[in-house]
Amino acid sequence: MPKLSILIPVYFNESNLLKTYDLLNKDVLFELDSSGFDYEIIFVDDGSGDNSFEILQQLKSKNSKIKIVKLSRNFGTNNAILAGISIANGDCLTVISADLQDPPKIILELLEKWQKGFKVSLAVRESRSDPLISKIFSALFYKIFRLLALKNMPKKGFDTFLIDRKVVDFLKNNFEKNIFINGLILWSGYKTAEISYIRQKRLDGKSRWTFAKKFKYFIDCIIAFSYTPIRFVAIGGLIISLLSFLYFGMIVFNYFFYKVAIAGWSSIVCLILLSFGIQMISIGIIGEYLWRTLDSTRNRPNFVIDEIIE
Repeated sequence: MPKLSILIPVYFNESNLLKTYDLLNKDVLFELDSSGFDYEIIFVDDGSGDNSFEILQQLKSKNSKIKIVKLSRNFGTNNAILAGISIANGDCLTVISADLQDPPKIILELLEKWQKGFKVSLAVRESRSDPLISKIFSALFYKIFRLLALKNMPKKGFDTFLIDRKVVDFLKNNFEKNIFINGLILWSGYKTAEISYIRQKRLDGKSRWTFAKKFKYFIDCIIAFSYTPIRFVAIGGLIISLLSFLYFGMIVFNYFFYKVAIAGWSSIVCLILLSFGIQMISIGIIGEYLWRTLDSTRNRPNFVIDEIIE
């Protein structure tokens, strides 16, 4: 009997967990039982500071197939997914959010793709019922990511997916820091299928996906899969050097042949400030790469599990 692992990262989701489980039970679990699929549900509490863990324990008492992984603190969604993957033993695995923005019933559509031989099935957002600023940020992120890193990233991105055991083992044995799970899945190159859905508006609870976390996520994703920023520094430095030599040659030529005096302090100060700003940006880009290299060499774990309830 094939087995599906359903992985759900949890972070301050106390107002959604019961509804999420009820909908999952109604739309997915009954269908799995009737179609001859075994399953396990892995909830990963990513350092929630609310009553999420207590609610998960209540759900565990209702369903023995629920596993709970409690992390020692908040490590981020990608690392929470890795923690769940580390104990998953299904023939395939799906990841879905706990806030009901991604309807659980799409799991069955993803599972159909797996049964047809696809190692990776993605639930691609056709549209999203999010605030305008979130839509703009998301569209800009995926446009830049497709341009600089992975061209096979869906234009509107994805959060929910289903992957074969081979892909699970690939992720399980990956030791990258500042990891981007979605990017690694696409980078692995396995046969991929897509389904479309409309991402729903969050009805309960407050999103903890702050601008600072989004910005770090953006930097991590680009640096993990693209050398373009560092190449930009090198090319930018070359162009500025050439322009500087041309400008210097023009000044010397005008001074000796046309007796034109060297321009005043204002232009010199502007050029110095411009050059200084470009240097600081370049150092910052190089520093981002160096920091991630340092983070990898320290060999700290991506997550620390405080407790596992099986």
